[in-house]
Amino acid sequence: MRFNSIPFSYGVLIAFIDAMMLTLVKYISLDTKHLLRWMIVPTVLYAVHPWIFLQSLQFESLIVMNLLVDLSSDILVTFLGLFLFKEKIGKWKVLGVALSFVAIVLMSLNDADLDSFFSLQ
Repeated sequence: MRFNSIPFSYGVLIAFIDAMMLTLVKYISLDTKHLLRWMIVPTVLYAVHPWIFLQSLQFESLIVMNLLVDLSSDILVTFLGLFLFKEKIGKWKVLGVALSFVAIVLMSLNDADLDSFFSLQ
């Protein structure tokens, strides 16, 4: 089975931008009075998202790319929340994060390889 790294890389790039911007927005929310002017940064970078996503659609379908971006972003933001902001999640949510990893791997595998791997012939 081959791991398709191109769509995965696009998904992680978009998710990384998303995670960094959400982190910045969290910091801004903690001190809106002094940091509100920094909202221009996430605003501009979020405007780049559709252009990167458009490029990713040359390599994978809308469904797969959307799932890769969403799940990757969810995982990155979860880790930032846990380690940077010291937020807590329960054991069932930890299981959900682990299943997100499984989903990302499955979405990044080549369909033809999976079909032949699970074929009974």
